[in-house]
Amino acid sequence: MLAAKMVPKYRYENCAVVALDDGGVVVGAQIAMQLHCIITFLQTEEITLPREPNAIAGITDGGNFIFNKDFSEGEVTEMVDEYRGYLEEERTMKTHEVNRMLGKGNLINLDLLRHMNIILVSDGLSNTMKLDLAEEYLKRIETEKLIVALPVASVEVIDRVHVMADGVYCLSVIDDYFETNHYYEKNDVPNHSRITKTIENIILHWK
Repeated sequence: MLAAKMVPKYRYENCAVVALDDGGVVVGAQIAMQLHCIITFLQTEEITLPREPNAIAGITDGGNFIFNKDFSEGEVTEMVDEYRGYLEEERTMKTHEVNRMLGKGNLINLDLLRHMNIILVSDGLSNTMKLDLAEEYLKRIETEKLIVALPVASVEVIDRVHVMADGVYCLSVIDDYFETNHYYEKNDVPNHSRITKTIENIILHWK
């Protein structure tokens, strides 16, 4: 359904799908097939504090580290002061985890994304952390447009997308967002190893 909405505008444009999570690969593959474009995967890790449901920060491939923009500067300062040691340990551990996953295969290639219309895809987002990480990661290259495609998203996410992106395609905006799997009749996303192999094969083909 998302692909059908995007084909009229982007079928003959230079596009690249960047999946933000495993579910994003499943959704993004349908878009990539319809647009005849590459699909890649951005490996990220989020840092969450004890008793805090939302991530305070995140890390991407390439060492990008940012604080969650949903928190004010004052809130971030207060949490950093209280959990400084914990945050440093988590940052080190999450960086190692990103590097470990990357060691199993390079799932994203900036050279393939340069001067492209980038389509960020997830199977659903309740907050903006993954979008903010992707935006920070892509600052290293010149791109044409930034488009976000989501089957379901919270109001907060869509508000952020209207500021950061050149276009947004979303099938359902949810006021009181539950966990993403809640919105699917089948939760049959393949395991990460299978997702990884799929992306590697696609990137090798496009190289």
